[in-house]
Formats: sequence, C-alpha cells, structure tokens
Amino acid sequence: MNTLRPRRTREKINRQQSELLVLSRISAALSGLWNLDAILGVGLDSTLDIMNGTVGEILLVDENTRELLRTAHRGLSNEFLEKVRLSLGEGITGGVAKSGKAVLLEDICSDARVAHREMVIAEGLKAFICVPLRAQDKVLGVLNVASRLPRKFTTNDMHLLYAIGDQLGIAVEHARLYERLRKARERMRKLARQNLVAEEDERRRIARELHDETSQSLSGIALQLQALIEMAAIPDKNDKDFVAGLKKVQALTVQVHKEVSRLISNLHPALLDTLGLVPAARKYAETRLQSLGITVTLETRGIAVRFPVEVEAALFRFIQGAVGNIAQHSSATNAGIILEYRPDEFLLTIKDNGHGFNVKEITDVEESGRGRGLFSMRERIGFLGGSSGIESEIGKGTTVWARIPVGQDIEYGENKSPGS
Repeated sequence: MNTLRPRRTREKINRQQSELLVLSRISAALSGLWNLDAILGVGLDSTLDIMNGTVGEILLVDENTRELLRTAHRGLSNEFLEKVRLSLGEGITGGVAKSGKAVLLEDICSDARVAHREMVIAEGLKAFICVPLRAQDKVLGVLNVASRLPRKFTTNDMHLLYAIGDQLGIAVEHARLYERLRKARERMRKLARQNLVAEEDERRRIARELHDETSQSLSGIALQLQALIEMAAIPDKNDKDFVAGLKKVQALTVQVHKEVSRLISNLHPALLDTLGLVPAARKYAETRLQSLGITVTLETRGIAVRFPVEVEAALFRFIQGAVGNIAQHSSATNAGIILEYRPDEFLLTIKDNGHGFNVKEITDVEESGRGRGLFSMRERIGFLGGSSGIESEIGKGTTVWARIPVGQDIEYGENKSPGS
C-alpha cells in the first residue's frame, strides 16, 4: 500500500509532464502561423499524432448563417464530407458548439443525440470526443477526434483536448484579427490611391469650372469696364448707354460671386464655421437634392451642441457623402436626416426611399472606385472613435447611420468602426 501511493504519484507527475510537453509542441507548431487553414491543419495533425488517431475534423461557427463549416479534416470519406452538414445546436457536434461543453463517448452510434446516424455508421466511427474551440469565453468551433476501432477515451484525454481546443481557439481568433488587419490595411491602401485620384479629379473639375465660367465672367467684366472707360472719354455721350454698361458689369459681378460662393461652399461651407453642423447640413441637403425633385427633411432631437471643429467637419463630410449617394444613385423621391443629441453620444441617421441595393456586394474598395465613398465615410466616423453602418434592400431604400461618443473624456482619433 505504501509503495502503491508513490507509484501513482509518479504516474500522475509523468502524465502531467507529458501533457505539458504536448501543449508545448502544439504551441510551438502554431507559433508564427497567421494563415487560418495552416493553423487548423497543423493543429489537427498535432492532435491526432498525440492521440494516436487517424480520424478528426475541425469545424468553425459561421456567425452569419449559424452553420458549422468544416475547415480541416483527416481520415473521413468524400461521401461523408459532402453529405454531413451541421448547424449550431444540431447533433452532438452542434450541441458542443452551442453549449461549450465537451462530449466523450465510447460508441457514438449508440448515442441518441447523433445526427446523420446512417452516415456515421457507414463511416465506421466508434469512440468519439468533441471539445469546443474557445477564445475569451466565446465558442468559435469544435474539435472532433474519433476512432474506427474499439477504444475507450479517458477523462484525461478529454481534459488534454480541452486545453488543445483553447489553444486552437486563441490561435483562430488571432488569425482572424490578423486577417481583418490585413484587409483593413489593404482597404486603406486602396482608399489612399482612390483618394489621390479623386483629389486630382476634383482639382481638374474646379480648374475647369473656374476656366469655363468664372474666368469668362471676369473677362467679360474687364472688357465691359474697358468699354465704359472709353465711353466716359467721349464728350456728350448718352448717359443711358453708360448706365446700361454699368448694369451689365454689375450682373456679371453677381454671377461671378455666385460661382465663387458655390465653389467655396463645396470645398468648405461657411455655415459650418459660423452656425454649426445643423444649418450647414440642412443647406447642403436642400441645395443638392431639391433641384433633383427629391424632398428632403432634417430633424434634430435633443439639445443641439457644438462639437470641436474637426468633429463637425468629419460629420459634415459623412452627410455630404450620404447625400451625394442619394443624388447620384438612389432615384429617391424623399430623403430624411435625423441628428440626435444624447447625453453620452451623437447619433446621425440618413434615410431615402430609393431603389436600394445589396449591401453584401460592397465588400471592398474596387479598382473602379466602387465602394470608395462608403468606406471613406466609415473611416471618417471611425477616426472619431465612433461606429457606422448601412442598411439597404433592393426596392426598400437605404439607411445610413453613424454614432460617436461625446464628452470631455473622449479622445478622438481611435478608430472603432466595425471590420476596420
């Protein structure tokens, strides 16, 4: 009896050392990997090697469809892979993905919870362990290990797989974050390139307008003033002709003033600096949309306050982008803008009753420039520490929204937009 206890202690210590070695091996194998497929492949191979197994799979939860997507597998037939599809909560695997609690079975076919029983029997699966892949208390997927031979997995095996599942879950989360960061960087690169193109196009447009309209008007003023000077030098010249010339100069001057004011307003509206966001947004929306036959309303809720200059400028550009999209693409007859001032946040909503579009089709900034406006709008709000989104269905119009935190403790500049 006295010799049995030390032996069990040694066995326990040896088992713990072995498990630590296993986890260390998997950690070493996963370190430096950022590709999700590579991470899951290495993780599954390492697990099967440790468990002396030949059958296994990793399924990840699709957050949109709530289905389990098989992303790595070993030892399963093509027929099984093609026919066995699971959703969250379905069968043993779906149940583990939903509950986050592992399942250990000596014979999976004898369990009432099994889904696609005929396929599992045809595959010849016997002993079975399913553990969740977790990261920050969130279940990202499951790891399955099975055997076609009679075998009894132990609770120690399950605890070891639990630890492996946690390591894989963290690795999956890191890979997804890395992929989002990579896409955000690529999107920023495309946005930067598109913005350079747009900036040059805008410079050309302003130069063209100044040349075609303002420059010609100024030339007309100069010629008319020259004629008046010559007219004034002629003795006994009829005053009516002189007055008519002055009126023409005055009309040309008014026209030039309007053109310059319009250009200045497009570049940076004076109302934004003097009276603030609400008057500037109302003026711009009415000027841009009413001439196209689109009825526009602007509503404020709460007590309107002034934000820092850079914040109001970013919000105005967001409104400008949304209104521009309505004018160019929506074919709407009505549009509404709501500016809601809350104690801890500012909420901006812009709606139209146009033909709408499929939001899922706009996933990135295309080389043609499609999507640049939407992503630029989101980035502006993100740099204010806020978030934004767009909701649209074909035939049901479009809603664009943005919210930013308010208060003296807010540090503007931290991008918190989703998917950035």
